[in-house]
Amino acid sequence: MYQNERGPVADRSACRLRTVNTAETAMGIPIRIAVVDDHALFREGLREILRAEEGFAVVGEAADHPGALQVVGETRPDVVLLDADLCGLADNDVVSTVRAMLATAPHTRVIVMSLSDQSPIVQSLLSMGARGYLLKSATRYDLIAAVRSVMADDERVVISITRSSLTQGHAPSRRPCLLSAREREVISLVAQGLTNGQAGRQLCIAEGTVKHHLRNVFSKLGATCRVDAVNKAIAWSLIDPPSHSLELSGLDHAPLQIV
Repeated sequence: MYQNERGPVADRSACRLRTVNTAETAMGIPIRIAVVDDHALFREGLREILRAEEGFAVVGEAADHPGALQVVGETRPDVVLLDADLCGLADNDVVSTVRAMLATAPHTRVIVMSLSDQSPIVQSLLSMGARGYLLKSATRYDLIAAVRSVMADDERVVISITRSSLTQGHAPSRRPCLLSAREREVISLVAQGLTNGQAGRQLCIAEGTVKHHLRNVFSKLGATCRVDAVNKAIAWSLIDPPSHSLELSGLDHAPLQIV
């Protein structure tokens, strides 16, 4: 179950696909937006920003992967603002979430929002059909402009990342910059086979913080998956090898799998 602006929605048959174009927007038909983020405070902030903008309507919200797919299936929004670091993705990374959303509602424009601007994952998301990638440090004007931009042109893609991220290679040719002490702790626990939640509990930090540190590790090492990050950290003597072989069932070669 998810929430829309009128409360819980359960009647799937009441929703129909609707494509909004520039002419419709000009005639006063609002741009229908769904917000997906596991932080309630961030969702509430986005909701207030969007509702204050003329021509925008927030039609649904979700806090996890199942809710995200449900809100898209029920409301068929024009735009989805999707958290790249969504908790509870299980075996589904954000790329898989975008794929599933667009399979359900191919006319929906998905704009991914994240704390990280890794070039490889941005490229993967765009190739999967995402229409935008914004850093969560973006201003409200950047957000509003991005939504209007992808609605105005079906071929337009909006990206707001740092210039340095575009020049990062998929794998460094020399030893990367040293990981921070906390990043080494996180990747060491991953090497031992701990999940993000288990690592967070052991380090007394939130699971979302663990995921943020892992994204930094991926970026610094040029890693494409958890096992790749562990192998590179060991190869560059950034962490000690685990006492047992790393077993991450189903995730060994998942691209950019942070969950």
